[in-house]
Amino acid sequence: MEQKRTFSRNSSAGRPPLSGRRTPARGGTFGGSRRSPARGARKGQHIDISRFINKTVITEEAVVFVPEHLFKDFNIDARLKANILTKGYNEPTPIQDRVIPHILHGQDVVGIANTGTGKTAAFLVPLINKVLANPNKEKVLVLAPTRELAQQIEAELKEFVKGLKIFSVCCVGGAPIGRQINDLRYHNNFVIGTPGRIKDLIERKCLDLSGFKSVVLDEADRMLDMGFINDMKFLMSLMSKEDRHTLFFSATLSKEIEALIKDFLKDPVMVSVKTQDTSKNVEQDVVHIKAGEDKIEVLHNLLIQPEFKKVLIFGRTKHGVEKLSHSLVQRGFKAQSIHGDKNQGQRQRALDLFKKDVAQVLVATDVAARGLDIAGVSHVINFDIPETYDDYVHRIGRTGRAGKSGKALTFIG
Repeated sequence: MEQKRTFSRNSSAGRPPLSGRRTPARGGTFGGSRRSPARGARKGQHIDISRFINKTVITEEAVVFVPEHLFKDFNIDARLKANILTKGYNEPTPIQDRVIPHILHGQDVVGIANTGTGKTAAFLVPLINKVLANPNKEKVLVLAPTRELAQQIEAELKEFVKGLKIFSVCCVGGAPIGRQINDLRYHNNFVIGTPGRIKDLIERKCLDLSGFKSVVLDEADRMLDMGFINDMKFLMSLMSKEDRHTLFFSATLSKEIEALIKDFLKDPVMVSVKTQDTSKNVEQDVVHIKAGEDKIEVLHNLLIQPEFKKVLIFGRTKHGVEKLSHSLVQRGFKAQSIHGDKNQGQRQRALDLFKKDVAQVLVATDVAARGLDIAGVSHVINFDIPETYDDYVHRIGRTGRAGKSGKALTFIG
């Protein structure tokens, strides 16, 4: 098959000419604020700038994945199967194809997969089937690193269980704990939440994990990075190790993750469908900020280009993100922001406006880098260089999803 290759001669090619005022460039993070120490805060690592550039576009015959199963072939409840087909799911993704049979057989599973590969359905489908077989007693705990991912998991769960009388509660920080306490008084087959809030509810004696036999640790590497290791160990200790069915999903497999697997899982099946770190659908480039150039002015001149239709911008600090968002609004852009200082209602409203294309720009800290599935993001811009390459991978994974192409730009200098 003939390959068509397009090469960029200059890493900054295609950048529109700058115009307007010139003020001294601001360093590091917009607003000059430093990141305050926080749970799991990490020192930034040096990242070779060349890793932010991938301008080669290859058009070739794709390797077609042929699943071993179709959703209709899985040995699951007919009502669940009908809901899956109603959602338009017919052929499973690679992680779903390989993981679902093992979970249906009650085996502990370690799934190593890139973001955006369909792993949420990979664990929800067989666990919903398990609950349907014993709805009055079967309870599932799902742990996720961020509020947004936990809410997204519950949203997908609700689509799968329409009409099945399966109930859930989402327990995350930033949302009123009183309402969560009230919801926990009722029978819930699924409790989905972040480790810190789940631990808080247990300590308030509002949640008892002794009756939970199945647990999912989603984005386990991120939970480790965020400093949730002790909370995770505490929560797992409250569940029976002998009867526990543990599912573990991660994008990376470090020594720390391997240690957790050894501690938490029993004779697990390892399934890896991880390919390259960054999607082939994402064109990556850098934007050099020269001495005397204003980063905001450079960003402004990018955002006014017609192809920048739906843009996710990442900053390093909460203060910097909020200040950048206000600056863009003052310049006439429809911009929203999400970061840790906003409560859950504010963050959800900002996300909804961005998802519905009411806002063109969403400015975020790395809280948005994992788990969010926002359709149609045309560009990801790293206004501040990420602290680690893993953070970079997950940031740019918000574009180029579902087979569509996307672009990622990283500001340098």
